[in-house]
Amino acid sequence: MPDMLVKLYTLPPLEPDIAAMTAQGITLRRGLAPEKHLVIAWAKEHFSEYWESECDVAFSRQPPSIWIATCDGALVGFGCYDTTALGFFGPTGVAESMRGRGVGKALLLACLHAMRDIGYGYAIIGSAGPVDFYQRAVGAQVIEDSIPGVYAGMLRRKDDGEVLPGLSGAG
Repeated sequence: MPDMLVKLYTLPPLEPDIAAMTAQGITLRRGLAPEKHLVIAWAKEHFSEYWESECDVAFSRQPPSIWIATCDGALVGFGCYDTTALGFFGPTGVAESMRGRGVGKALLLACLHAMRDIGYGYAIIGSAGPVDFYQRAVGAQVIEDSIPGVYAGMLRRKDDGEVLPGLSGAG
């Protein structure tokens, strides 16, 4: 999957997406250090050890570079930035039961607005899975010849069976 480039100075406003989440009983906010263990365990359980590691890095930043979505006191999604590389958005994950409700887009916008607020003009979506979604949501453009990008040569466990974006399954 290719990386994508987003112009942060042309982002759509965040407020309508926050209001849509609130109307559904979903709260979006920056993660808090005391809940790090809960969020990284959830990321590992629902996604992968790789995303667990990136969430861990996001919690090491001050302020944390992770936004979470909660509903009825339960974690239903997260979005990170500045984890694998500075200026990169991702990973982001939403519980299967909450997909299609705009949670992913709201987390994306919250993270990208936070990146703009700290001075970035552009963001890179690393190894973007749903290319069409990112194009529609924030006008992201595919970066040619960006596979495997910063992930080249990344260590993997030979027994995990997970094929990472942009990497072959050969062990």
